[in-house]
Formats: sequence, structure tokens, C-alpha cells
Amino acid sequence: MTQPRSTLVFLDDTPWYHCVSRCVRRAFLCGKDSFSGRNFDHRRGWIAERIKQLAGIFAIDVAAYAVMSNHFHIVVRIDRDRALEWSVEEVLRRWTDLFTGPLLVSKYLSDAREGMSTAEIDKVVEMAEIYRARLYDLSWFMRTLNEYIARLANAEDGVKGRFWEGRFKSQALLDEQALLAAMAYVDLNPVRAGIADTPESSDYTSIQERVDKVPAAGSEDLQEHSVPDAISGAEAIDGDPLQSEVAVKSLPQAPLMPFDATGRTSWAIPFAFEDYLELVDWAGRAIRFDKRGHISEHQPKILKRLGVDGDPFINYADRLLRQFGSAVGAPEALVSQCARRQTKYLRGMRAARQVFGLKQAA
Repeated sequence: MTQPRSTLVFLDDTPWYHCVSRCVRRAFLCGKDSFSGRNFDHRRGWIAERIKQLAGIFAIDVAAYAVMSNHFHIVVRIDRDRALEWSVEEVLRRWTDLFTGPLLVSKYLSDAREGMSTAEIDKVVEMAEIYRARLYDLSWFMRTLNEYIARLANAEDGVKGRFWEGRFKSQALLDEQALLAAMAYVDLNPVRAGIADTPESSDYTSIQERVDKVPAAGSEDLQEHSVPDAISGAEAIDGDPLQSEVAVKSLPQAPLMPFDATGRTSWAIPFAFEDYLELVDWAGRAIRFDKRGHISEHQPKILKRLGVDGDPFINYADRLLRQFGSAVGAPEALVSQCARRQTKYLRGMRAARQVFGLKQAA
């Protein structure tokens, strides 16, 4: 049964989440369509660009992403504390980077603010608190991403209707083990799908971007396929008119989250980048050459530190997150999650014991 998003995204449990959105009927609407012969790979560039634009506006940072031909994955960290520290003016400026906003907001952000009445200013402050909550809301982040891409694609095709299968799916990542598994799972998506030989040759992925293989000026596809002028001020989400395509296109793109081996920086990924690269390369080779059950005895030290069993990690590498439900983590983390949510069962306990059970066994 479908669960309300409020029960799936609970920041007191974890700020880390893995999300996935699929094209309608899993059609290759962002890749090569074998039926028509058309290639839509340039849309993958749209998605990657939009993800990083939104990360620069929302209090949501991107740890990993992979844009495939008919779906995309993203691992994010929601920084509620950062959003709560923003001033009213900062909140309004961020929101109006995406939406035109009411006239009162435009007035408040201009020199006309001095002439505003107390009642008008109070109303603007009230709206700012609504926008502030949306700026650290995962649903608003994904909705602003998916609706934008859907409208561009439909405009390019000259059609109407659904582009995405439905609402996005999300999984809470309860601990470092879950975060590591989710990031590796996402970065290795093209390798698992057989469309890339190595992680660094995987187009439109965070791992390729991190090893600095993506041309700074953007891919050839993005240069050859101009973005259609599909969105104007007349379009809106929940009554909020979107900014023009020209304004949106000029938004800066936020960098991916940095790594911090000490784990002391809340806004960084709590691993050493070198360790993570070693893990992805090791897992990628094992997956690509079908070495499940016959992998090298040398396993990346990051697995041992986090108590992750390498053999099950490889065996689950193409289905790891499908073995879990709304949350991913070590057995003790899932048990605690059940207690907090007052539920009797969370899918994935068997997988958690197999993959993340080394620390518990020790």
C-alpha cells in the first residue's frame, strides 16, 4: 500500500535519502527510442543540470546521481538547520529564482519596501515561512525537478500527458553503511546495465563528474539540442508561476557534496574520497566481469571499517536497494526505525543481516 510521504521522510531519523523516478511505462524517453529511431540522450543532460541548479537553491545537497535512459537515481542530504538560519530576504530571493512570486514579494525585494505597510510586511513574512519549509522539503525538490523536465520534453515532442510513471520513490538511509551502499549502487548503475565498461566512463553520473571527465562546457548533446522555450510565467505549480526559461537557464549549478574522512563535517559525505573511489572501482570490476562469488580477497578497507561484508555486497549490487523498503540500514538501525515508527516490520531485515551484519556479529 502506498505510504504518505510524511511517513517516509522524517528528518529526526536521518537527513539522507535515496530517490528514483522512472519514465512512464519505463519507456526510453531519455535515451534511444528503438521504435522511432530518435535519440533523446540530451535530456539526460537536462536532468543532471536541473538537479545541480536546484541544489543551489534548496537546502538539499547532492551526494550522488545517475541519469539513465528511462529513470534516474539521486542520493541527497536535507539540511533543515541551514534553511532555518536563512533570513526572510534570503528565503524570498531563493524562491523567486524559481517562481515569480506574488506582487507583494516583488515589492518587498525592491526599493518599494520602504513604502509597505506593517500588514503587508507581516503577510510577506508569513509567505516566507511557507517558502522556507518548501526549500528543505524533498517532495518540493523532486516535484520542481520532474515537472520542469516533463514540460520541456513534452514541448520538444509537441505532446501532452505524463512523462514520469508517477510520484518518485524514496528510501531513508539510516546510517553510514546504508549511505555507502546507496551511493555505490547509484554510481554503478550504468555499469550494471551494461552501457558502460567503467564507472568513470558512465555518462551523466556523479562518479564521472567527480573524476573530472565531464567537459566543463557541457556535453555535445546539450550544445546540439537547444532547450525548448516550454516554460513561461503562465505555467505554475500549486498556483506559483514559474520563472521564464531564460531566467531558469541562467541559474548557477551547485557542486556535488565534498567528502570528509573525519566524519565531523555535517554537510560532507563521511568517507575519504580515495576510499570511496577504490570501493566503486572494485565493485564495478566484480559486477562487469561477472565475478560474483569469485572476487579478489583484497577488499577495500572502507568495507571493513563500516562492517560491510564484501561478498554479499557484490551479490546484492544489482538489487541491493530493491531488497529494502522505505528505509535502508544495518539491522540495529532498522529495529530502531521500527520502534520510532511504531511498526512491527520493515522490509529488508534479511538483506541487512547479510550485507551489514559484520559489526553486529563481532
